Amino acid sequence: MTPTLARPQYEADPGDPQRVKLAGDWTLASALTVAEQLKTLPETVNRLDATAINRIDSAGVLQLLRFAKRRGMEPSDIAFRQDHQALVSTIEDVADDRPPRKRDYGFLAALSRLGFRVHENKQEIIALLSFTGENLVKLVRMVKEPRRFRPTATVAHMEAVGLDAVPLVILLSYMVGAVIAFLGSTVLRDFGAEIYVVELVSIAFLREFAVLMTAIVLAGRTASAFTAQIGAMKSREEIDAIRTLGLDPIDLLVIPRLIALLVMLPLLTFISMMAGLAGGVTVGAFDLGIPPQMYIARMHDTIEVKHFLVGLSKAPVFALVIGLIGCLEGLRVEGTAQSVGERTTSSVVQTISLVIMIDALAALWFMHMDW
Repeated sequence: MTPTLARPQYEADPGDPQRVKLAGDWTLASALTVAEQLKTLPETVNRLDATAINRIDSAGVLQLLRFAKRRGMEPSDIAFRQDHQALVSTIEDVADDRPPRKRDYGFLAALSRLGFRVHENKQEIIALLSFTGENLVKLVRMVKEPRRFRPTATVAHMEAVGLDAVPLVILLSYMVGAVIAFLGSTVLRDFGAEIYVVELVSIAFLREFAVLMTAIVLAGRTASAFTAQIGAMKSREEIDAIRTLGLDPIDLLVIPRLIALLVMLPLLTFISMMAGLAGGVTVGAFDLGIPPQMYIARMHDTIEVKHFLVGLSKAPVFALVIGLIGCLEGLRVEGTAQSVGERTTSSVVQTISLVIMIDALAALWFMHMDW
């Protein structure tokens, strides 16, 4: 048998005109009556006493909370019965889950979004600098305490970072070296100076292209892998377990990856240089009519060691950037699969952007220093 519902109603408090007492059943079945009763409440009312309500469900709680919000009242201005508090607390947690407002495309809104984005970028830079300092301190500590060094993990990362990337680096560098030689010969042919393709390919690859291409390949291949690996551990609470065991996640997860990159990126850069020069030799032999012996002799006569040193000097810096950003973004994962994906994307974008910016600034600096 369906129980009889008591009509929702309210009664003014004689001692306080700004307070009303609610009574009856405030449920979904009486939602229309509840809405009518709330519309008739005086504008002066700023407190509601719901302790006399017999029965109330989520619909009634939502109606009261939204009425309070429209009147500028706080949720604490509504007094509920003790046995209704659990339902009210649950409804308050989801009461604001409404469709988001449409994006405002006005000038002030755009300026506001720009300000928030600049602030977020500033926080990212501060976090990266702090993480860099922490890792440098712990690298120095590892020199003083060699027992903290983990050779097995370091060698495993060296294989994954360096050895497995060799075929890709060789292929890309060889093809780019050939393309540079083709483009250079197209322009220089008009001046009868095709022989200068040797200097073009040599200087371009030794100074810029080899280290930049290697860093970009590792940024997309290695930084994303570091973020995904550490992020998955963070989402499964393995990093918290490492701390609980009294171990340092930086020593265990980050420093072996940094050392592996610091060792392997210069080696991969050297391999990239050789592959790029080989691409130039191939184009010279088959398209420009420059025999390999003549090409190599010309390169031997014109090449300078400083170009090789300039290119190789950037490799450790790029290795630090790739390793630090990849590991930092992994440690900042918040525990969900979506967060892992977002942080992986962020690490690749940040790493490639920063590598290109540093390379451009270094090129300008070396040019002004006449190196």
